[in-house]
Amino acid sequence: MKPSRRAVIAAAASSGLAGLPEAARAAGWTLPPERGIRVIEHTWIPMRDGVRLSARLFLPEGQGASPAVLEYIPYRKRDGFRSHDSAWGRQMASRGFAYVRVDVRGSGDSEGVLTDEYAEPELADGEAVIDWISRQPWCSGAVGMRGLSWGGINTLQIAARRPRALKVIMALGTTDTRYGGDAHYVGGAVGHTNLQWGVLFKTVMAGPPDPAVVGEAWEAMWRQRLDSTPAILRTWLEHQTNDAYWRRGSIDQDWSAIQVPTYVVSGWRDAYADPVPRLLEHLTVPRKGMIGPWGHTYPWAATPQGLDWAVEELRWWAQWLVGEETGIMAEPMLRVFMPYAAGEQTAPKPVPGRWIAEPVWPAPTITAKRLHLTSKGLSPAPGAGQASVGGGRVVGLTKPEWIDRPPMEQGLDDARSLTFDSLPLEADLEILGCPVLRVRVRADKPVATLAVRLTEVTPEGGSWLVSWGVKNLTHRTSDAEPEQLAPGVFYDVAVPLIVAGRRFNKGSRIRVALSEGLWPLVWPSPETVSLDLDLAHCSLDLPVRPQETSPAPFAVPERQGEGETPGPITTQPVSPDHYRITLDSPPVPFTWPDIGSTISRGRWETVELTEGEHNSGVWRQKALSAWSRGDWSCEVTATVELRSTPSAFLVSESLSARKSGQVVFERSSDVRIPRRLV
Repeated sequence: MKPSRRAVIAAAASSGLAGLPEAARAAGWTLPPERGIRVIEHTWIPMRDGVRLSARLFLPEGQGASPAVLEYIPYRKRDGFRSHDSAWGRQMASRGFAYVRVDVRGSGDSEGVLTDEYAEPELADGEAVIDWISRQPWCSGAVGMRGLSWGGINTLQIAARRPRALKVIMALGTTDTRYGGDAHYVGGAVGHTNLQWGVLFKTVMAGPPDPAVVGEAWEAMWRQRLDSTPAILRTWLEHQTNDAYWRRGSIDQDWSAIQVPTYVVSGWRDAYADPVPRLLEHLTVPRKGMIGPWGHTYPWAATPQGLDWAVEELRWWAQWLVGEETGIMAEPMLRVFMPYAAGEQTAPKPVPGRWIAEPVWPAPTITAKRLHLTSKGLSPAPGAGQASVGGGRVVGLTKPEWIDRPPMEQGLDDARSLTFDSLPLEADLEILGCPVLRVRVRADKPVATLAVRLTEVTPEGGSWLVSWGVKNLTHRTSDAEPEQLAPGVFYDVAVPLIVAGRRFNKGSRIRVALSEGLWPLVWPSPETVSLDLDLAHCSLDLPVRPQETSPAPFAVPERQGEGETPGPITTQPVSPDHYRITLDSPPVPFTWPDIGSTISRGRWETVELTEGEHNSGVWRQKALSAWSRGDWSCEVTATVELRSTPSAFLVSESLSARKSGQVVFERSSDVRIPRRLV
């Protein structure tokens, strides 16, 4: 998913280079001297089928051939990501690394069409681009690749194809598994983010090239894109299991395919944190990982807590593209920010905490602490008897988004859930890793969803989210081959929660909150469901990390400031038992002074559900993107709406385009897609 334009523009304000870490000084490594740079606004890169991709180049001057770093995304280098590309390209090139920014086929100023994420033409083009870069007179032949979100995901996928000249990668906010780890399905349930991202993606696929770059062909190229833009939500909803469609490109299908050094980065407020420990565990190449206190953004663009990141990247590229010993591999494999509170507790101020380090991952010092779910709460000893999770309640209002909006204090949802609390902690307890809930559970319907929230309950009574997990119980043994539940039959199910690093503070209580569903994070089950637990077989494993006696020094300087206070979210019914959450983000024009282009993007969202009526739900999304300069003016609008019956999803999609205010394209579709145990 694409980070917000605000985050991208913030990247342009990236600070200067900070001092060298101790390991770099010990290795005798110094920063390459600053030099002049040459910027090539546009050049064509020919593909094997005759399509040309548009590239923007930042080249060092005065040193001959240089190693190069590629960033390859569909987010419009000309006017969408211009601030990020300009800031980072100048940072890299001024220190001796060519920076190459390429628009994916069918996006921005590149020719061709874009019809899905990470499709075979995109990945094959990526290999060809790397080969082209390596053969340029300004390139030494050594190429690295990096990117955030889409760019981080295709970085992993292209690395797995082993291009000859690709020597090293850095993937930020990425995923190693497309079905359950990207913006589509959550624990085997349809994610709200599937629609949120889908409608934005349609405006990416249908956006026009810039006539200042491609010339008079721009309008024909735009029309080709409009005609080719698919009803993408239909495609994604037709693949409700982890089938071949999703497995293609998923790195977890063959970890050994990646044979180059890999640095993977994410943040605790980012839904893409899970792949960091997984990649460190399963890859066998030289590797490093980092999880910071930020969301789905670059470390240097994060607020209120970010990093002066440039030296870290320069060391990484110098180590593997130049062959210099920079000391970076002598440092711990994994660095993590250990929060002492939830970000929502302290916003807009920084989260209290400290940076910690693990020499290797998995860390041998981390052990599982088992707490049992009992009639008296969380206990070191097993319980007995049964407990019920009532269906029909709206639970999830305090955690309404996947990455866009942070969770709030969880008390409202806790009151509607089945909760288990520990006694007040006698000492601080820190966890790092993936908690796992193990339950023996039965349902009274053939399809059911169990949602788990792990919170810290402070002495003042606030309940703050630490981790969470969702499991469509028909996916209890496989996301590829789900099996319906036999009503009334108990099943043993493990529910992995998302990776978490957190201190539970002395005097606080640990809480597990269970519900049937988590709305609007995931679509409700086909029918109202009640769940029963056999408490003698229900427990929570916490990955407990002993606090170090002498913290390792952190190698990357921090930046702290003020962030944004989360806006209010509706938590009360708009009418008896009827809930509605809305988001209105009207377009705000922004003009790039150096090219004279104005861009704007708007987004509108409504989600509704009536308590006790699972098929009363509706998700509506609308996105608008516009581009203009002089007498050139284009606008694209996409909409989608999802409803359901117990047996089908009802999906409506539309796409329209305007040129100089006049409608030049319109298309809509309405489809009924059978529900397959979701």
